[in-house]
Amino acid sequence: MPGPKDLDPSSSPRALLGAELRHARDQAGLTQDELGRPLFVSGSYIGQMEAGTRRMLPEYAHQIDEILGTNGFFTRNCEVSNKSRYPAQFTEAVEAEALAHTIKQYVPLLVPGLLQTKKYATAVFRAYRPTALDSEIDEGVDARLDRTRLLDDPTTPELWVVLDEAALRRPVGGPTAMSEILGHVQALIERHRIIAQVLPFSAGAHAALDGGVKLMYFHDAPALSYIDGPGVGQLLDDPASVARHELTYDLLRANALSPEASLALIRSVAEDYAHDNQQR
Repeated sequence: MPGPKDLDPSSSPRALLGAELRHARDQAGLTQDELGRPLFVSGSYIGQMEAGTRRMLPEYAHQIDEILGTNGFFTRNCEVSNKSRYPAQFTEAVEAEALAHTIKQYVPLLVPGLLQTKKYATAVFRAYRPTALDSEIDEGVDARLDRTRLLDDPTTPELWVVLDEAALRRPVGGPTAMSEILGHVQALIERHRIIAQVLPFSAGAHAALDGGVKLMYFHDAPALSYIDGPGVGQLLDDPASVARHELTYDLLRANALSPEASLALIRSVAEDYAHDNQQR
């Protein structure tokens, strides 16, 4: 069969590659399960590549070209679609988050990246990389702030975060940065753009003492969960893992303050930081 045209790198390569994969598979008369079988992946994994929520790995691209007779199209364009300004272990999660209609997240010690402000993000990156050039720190901060533009849309994605009280109390970047970021979170809550709850210290032991969790939901692909640690990250799609992380998140919400009480605490802590800054 004739192969599709090469992708335009200036467009949305991942989405275009997924659309071409769906088209080529349909032309070959294969189901997602049938294409996934020789790749040793599930049909849902093929569906996620078609939806653009999972990247096509080079080894899969080569096999797909052979199976579908696409004359090296996916091998050639796989490299373009996989280019990213984010660390390799985080790239898939960032790209999935941009396609999700709902995101639920708990981060144990920080304000999540989607809610960060420039001063706060700069302090975080500098703490991670104390000897890096300023230009390298600026590049990381710019990439993180680009992610926050997802919230420029007034309704999508729906974002529900559980903030640990430690993230409110730890003075990342100092009083000015903390007053600014908590004021930003407060404003997002007050204009009903996000749902936020605070997991207080008084909750004691909880279901995510060993790390954070992020859940992402899509209209045309199964849900994903993402877990990470220093320099590592894992995007999971198997139903058992996702269900386990959904339970973890539900338990966190059950132990957190109500949205109203959470907003009151965020407002109070922000005011404390603003007062501290005035006293300096």
